[in-house]
Amino acid sequence: MRATDEQEVQDLVIGSGNGSTGQGHGAALAGSAGLAAMALLAACGGGGGGGGVPPQPDSASAATTTPAATTPPTAPATTAASRYAYPLPAADEDAARFLLHAQFSASDTDIAAVRSKGYAPWLADQIAAPASQTGFDWLNSRGYAVVDSIARYYDSSYPGDYMVWNQLMTSSDATRKRVALALSEFFVVSLSGLDFNWRSHGIAAWWDLLAANAFGNYRTLLEGVTLNAAMGYYLNTKGNMKENAASGRAPDENYGREVMQLCSIGLYQLNPDGTEKRDASGSKIETYTQSDVTNIARVFTGWDFDQTQNVNTLEPIQNRTVSNTAFARLPMRLTAANHSTLASSFLGATVAAGTDGVAALKIALDTLFNHPNVGPFLGKQMIQRLVTSNPSPAYVARVAGAFNDNGKGVRGDLAAMFSAVLLDDEARGPAGLAQPGFGKLREPIVRLAQWGRTFGITSNKGSWKIGDLSNPATQLGQNPLRSPSVFNFFRPGYVPPSTALSASQTPAPEFQLVNESSVGGYLNYLQGVVRSGIFVNAPDVPNNISNAANGYDITAAYTAELALVLDATALVKRLNLLLCAGQLSAANQTLIINALNATPLTATSTDSARRDRIAAGVLLVMASADYLIQK
Repeated sequence: MRATDEQEVQDLVIGSGNGSTGQGHGAALAGSAGLAAMALLAACGGGGGGGGVPPQPDSASAATTTPAATTPPTAPATTAASRYAYPLPAADEDAARFLLHAQFSASDTDIAAVRSKGYAPWLADQIAAPASQTGFDWLNSRGYAVVDSIARYYDSSYPGDYMVWNQLMTSSDATRKRVALALSEFFVVSLSGLDFNWRSHGIAAWWDLLAANAFGNYRTLLEGVTLNAAMGYYLNTKGNMKENAASGRAPDENYGREVMQLCSIGLYQLNPDGTEKRDASGSKIETYTQSDVTNIARVFTGWDFDQTQNVNTLEPIQNRTVSNTAFARLPMRLTAANHSTLASSFLGATVAAGTDGVAALKIALDTLFNHPNVGPFLGKQMIQRLVTSNPSPAYVARVAGAFNDNGKGVRGDLAAMFSAVLLDDEARGPAGLAQPGFGKLREPIVRLAQWGRTFGITSNKGSWKIGDLSNPATQLGQNPLRSPSVFNFFRPGYVPPSTALSASQTPAPEFQLVNESSVGGYLNYLQGVVRSGIFVNAPDVPNNISNAANGYDITAAYTAELALVLDATALVKRLNLLLCAGQLSAANQTLIINALNATPLTATSTDSARRDRIAAGVLLVMASADYLIQK
């Protein structure tokens, strides 16, 4: 995943034209930008393209959504450590590597715990740990459920951004939230596509659904996803009406198509190891036809927001009646008169004419749940999100096997499946570290969350006003829960063009976010953030305004790093462990140490100068190929 043409990399760095946007905190940081840019481009295969937007849904994606009721997770299946060849980390680096697969960051405490307990027992503890505060409840605690004539939170999406970043940066159940993020890129609802009252509460309830069911059962989650208010709005299940022969109306097919294509069985029939089945002529075998889509769409008619718990408030300035947020958290409700009673046949199942809507939904979801594609289809993508872009068929088969049977005869146990993803010998063994095709590009979301958690990020006034960071030219180029379409930020089979990967048709999904603009944008944004923190308008109030309190409310403490700052070698050693799990090459370590020592520090150096050195070190590590490609 690295460039093979040095001159191409140099040309791209020179041609990027992105200047420093630092906050004036020292020459050490500003002087590192050129080196960091070259390192990042090297990781990106010479800056080869891939900034394309995924194709739009076949039917128009609806814009708004509200979260469905959550279901407590099932008890996780215990996994015997003896099943794996690597039950214990041999060194701190191995523990850190595991932690960076299983959650967002590695701390000294977590490394010690993994080394003491072993991989499987530590993971079992995380799966069994109680869930932390929900995003929905956090919004309410910040006052975002109030019908305010000035702030008009009911019409705003920015509280949803604050909510999810707070969840990623601060939640105590980091493994659950890391898995929820991975699931949010399989079951996709985008805040950018929501346009109804209390859309931020809608996306919060969606996020909470994924988090609550992250270690539950896929069948329970699939039903929650289907009846979730936000998903209902986003993919047109909300208000979907039965056929009308007189007017020519037919049920909307959007969710019927996407629940098969994206959320369960995929386009082509799969072997248990995730490879595609072929017919006698060598052609792929489709999993469903247009007839299947048309028929299953009838099942998803008659559902709409549950407004039974509405409490309405008159908003006096606009003279609008605004309901409370309860509907956003409730699963959608069936209106029988709007549900199709025609017979329908799909995927070998039949719903008889006149079948009740709830019973019809059960038949459809049971049929999808029991399809043999689900284990390898979901399992492979979760491996891609957490461990490596190109798992071996044997790895996929083992994960699919855990989905199919958790060892106790239970199908769909996500705790068992994710344990198989994270504990597999292919994930934990040392061989992947030496394999050029192993690993994945870290998503920008994950990079920022790792930075925050690693270095003690806090919001001084509790604002957590981290907004939409989707702009690739000036920010991350990615924001949680703001995919550009139902097809996620990147496709699982995406191959970066004009790179060494394209010749072998090797997928590298996250590279779909990478282009010259996003490379420069990430570096410039990171340069300011690691030194100064995140600038916040009016951190003293919840609404999005500007006032005299504007400033860097969200900052990193760097407590342990400040204790080492005079010793550049010790500082880089620590950054290497916590950010790269020890995978920063000796050459790059020397390069960074020399860059830091170029601006000498002494015992009398100011706090500002010390923080300049730390920020420069963090920037250089987080822009290096060794960091960007996670193994």
